[in-house]
Amino acid sequence: MTLSPPWKTGLALALTMAFSYIVCALLYRQWPAQGIDFLNALFHGLDFHKLASPAPFTLAVFLYPLVVLALWGFVVGTVFAWLHTLLHGRR
Repeated sequence: MTLSPPWKTGLALALTMAFSYIVCALLYRQWPAQGIDFLNALFHGLDFHKLASPAPFTLAVFLYPLVVLALWGFVVGTVFAWLHTLLHGRR
């Protein structure tokens, strides 16, 4: 089995995280109260209502986390693939 270069795994994770964030942000923009309720359920009842902000949902508020998540996904995916190859070797 030939493994792909680590950066390709990084790119796949970065694109997956970016896509997931875009979907999540669009749903939250449409239904903010239900989005917070979903987070509360996802995190075992931790109350996210206290973090709700009356600030408008601007392009900058959308883009900054998108870039951060995509970059983080690329780095984590690349390091993961590199370590996987290092530990398992190329076959």
